[in-house]
Amino acid sequence: MNKSPDVVLQRLLEESSLLSSSQCIDPLLLKNMLARHYGLSGHVERVGSEKGHTFRLKTSANEFLVKVSPSDEPEPVTALQIATMRYLDDVAHALPIQRIKSTLDNRDGVPFDLGDGTSRTLSVFCFVEGLLWEHMHANVEQLTRAGDMLGRVNMALRLFGHPAAARSLVYDIRHFPHWAGLVECAPDPKHRLLAQRVFKLFEEVVLPRLPSLDMQVIHGDYAPNNVVVDPQSDVFVKAILDFGDTVHSAVIFDPANPVAHLVGRTQDHPWQDAFAFVAGYEQSRPINGSELPALPVAALARLTMLALIRHWKAERAPDQREELLASAEYYWTNLQRAMAVPLDDIIAGFRRRVGDPGT
Repeated sequence: MNKSPDVVLQRLLEESSLLSSSQCIDPLLLKNMLARHYGLSGHVERVGSEKGHTFRLKTSANEFLVKVSPSDEPEPVTALQIATMRYLDDVAHALPIQRIKSTLDNRDGVPFDLGDGTSRTLSVFCFVEGLLWEHMHANVEQLTRAGDMLGRVNMALRLFGHPAAARSLVYDIRHFPHWAGLVECAPDPKHRLLAQRVFKLFEEVVLPRLPSLDMQVIHGDYAPNNVVVDPQSDVFVKAILDFGDTVHSAVIFDPANPVAHLVGRTQDHPWQDAFAFVAGYEQSRPINGSELPALPVAALARLTMLALIRHWKAERAPDQREELLASAEYYWTNLQRAMAVPLDDIIAGFRRRVGDPGT
């Protein structure tokens, strides 16, 4: 059985730096760079990241998140992430975007040479203490606030542009049809059949609407593991992290990502949490008639991507195989529950919550 991605998907994986080298970084070299360019010193501890290298730096007074870009990530793509955060800080400072720490000479990052012929970028961000959204079960009110916050981010980014935003990103939902090459990575025939149903839905519902969807720069990964929350706060969202998947794409794909993480978690009401989130989103950024039918299908596509990428990674990371396959099984279960609800009923549910009477 051929489990290799097709040519287009292989290119997307490469351009998204998911095939980049994971060469270790000399801790002493990293500490020297932080001291020389940022005036920072302290305990450095590596934390998990999908691409590149991420570290947590604890100084005597503060904590920071240190990132070294992947070896094959073009400098303009790295710059895009920083530029997006800087733009939001300037035009919508009240939004809880993770803050960037400048170097001693007021730069956003510095070149990092590992001596392997590649140039990477070292960036430092202020660490945000708190609870990740993924570690709590948010209630309806909190989900509504989380949705409202993403709507505010999308509205703030309406006029933002960047040359690298047009990049090809494998996680951009509009590239979902190319993921068909990974279906064979799923060993369970029931899962493969489920995925094929989603591909068919995407072809029927989303692709015809794609040319008419509103397009702009979006966060791209407003997921529960990238949002720090405060359950005791009326605002709920304390910080929005990780702009590494920022891309110019359909705006409706941004809420589709968190919706993918919310659907199917309960068998009796698999779309209930999603309805609450989208109702909050629509308070800040209205959803038009063309976008609404595409939203649930895009979310199902994203959920399928979450499952398939874990099977693909499990073949390449034997030490993480058990964890990855358990995660994939969780997503397949949620996808099956979500797809048990007829699409017309889901769209009607969204319309009732966002106040769109439909046509």
